[in-house]
Parts: sequence; structure tokens; C-alpha cells
Amino acid sequence: MKIFEYGDGTAENILLQPVDDHDLALIENEIRLIHADTGKDFRLTAFLVDDWNRDLSPWKAPAVFGKEAFGDGACGTLKEIIKYCDDDSRNDSVRRNYYIGGYSLAGLFALWAACQSDRFCGAAAASPSVWFPGFTGYMREHKIQSKSVYLSLGDREERTRNAVMAAVGDRIRETYEILQSQKVSCTLEWNEGNHFRDSDGRTAKAFSWVMTHP
Repeated sequence: MKIFEYGDGTAENILLQPVDDHDLALIENEIRLIHADTGKDFRLTAFLVDDWNRDLSPWKAPAVFGKEAFGDGACGTLKEIIKYCDDDSRNDSVRRNYYIGGYSLAGLFALWAACQSDRFCGAAAASPSVWFPGFTGYMREHKIQSKSVYLSLGDREERTRNAVMAAVGDRIRETYEILQSQKVSCTLEWNEGNHFRDSDGRTAKAFSWVMTHP
């Protein structure tokens, strides 16, 4: 993965986001929106993943569009990201808050990562791919370890002819119910439009919420 860092390296708030080329092109606007929403200093570390379907998937699953199936590379990706959550490697005494987040499959990865590690204060899951086979069942058995979780979905995302992806509305509601039952501070926001609308704005809102709802 290529790593891109933005903002104040000494800030106590660190945002960790897996991205693709589309996300990276919009990242500076996302950062501007987070600053405007929160007024807080932060550093955003963007991880440009090599293979979106492989590197962000927690386990293998068949293709749901086209011919590209999903791999099981999330564990390796998380190992790389966790390296950036080491306060002991820095030459100061600041205790930092780490937030994991992203859009679409990166949002799903953020939820999964927050089940794996207690290192993240919050998980910012913007339009996450919770239609992913078996994921809500996994969340019922593995408690989120983050203090706060933001969920969102576009109000037209479940209106698709693809039977697997059409379940995303039911699955996001189920995910929200699971988090509430686990006593996790969480919210579910519905945005206007389909999955491809305003990804940077939606991701900015996700990070802003978890940063201000510890």
C-alpha cells in the first residue's frame, strides 16, 4: 500500500482511511469538510489499497457484480494500519485518539477492524457494504470494541436489481440494532441519493461524528 499523510503530525486525533484512486482525488475536500464540521486539529493517514475487493474483505465471497470475487486480505491490511497506532514510537507524550473509517467496502472494513482491535476510539462507516455475505451474523458474535460507531446509507442504495446488494438497507438497519444491543454509542444517518453520490461529504460526516461523540 502507498501511504499519504495530511495535516498535523502532532495532533491527538488520527484518522485512518483505506482509499482507492477515486477517494484519493477527493481527500482534500473531505479534510476541509471535517475541519469545518469539528474545528479540531487532526492528521489523516490514507492507505491506498492495491486490490479493493481482496484487501478489504474479511473472508472470501463470490462476485456480486462482474466477475471479480472478494478475497480475504483484510487481516493483512489491518496489520499494516495498526502499525500507525503506536504512540510509543513517537517522541512526545501525547496520548492519541485513533479513528478507523472509510466509504463502501472500506466502511465495512472499518466495522470489521473495530471488532478485531480495541485500538480505535471510533469507527466511521459511510455507506458500508454491509450486504457482504455473513457480515451481520459475524457482528452478532463479535462485539465492536470502539466506543462510537457512525453508520450511513443513501436512501436509494437498496433500490437495485442486484439481489445481494439490494439487502443493504435491511442489513444496515440490522447492524444499527446490533450496535444498540451491544450498548455502543452509535447513529444511523440516511443521505439523499444512491451509492455513488457525495462519497467525500458522507465520509467527512462519518469521521466528524465519531470525533465529537467519544
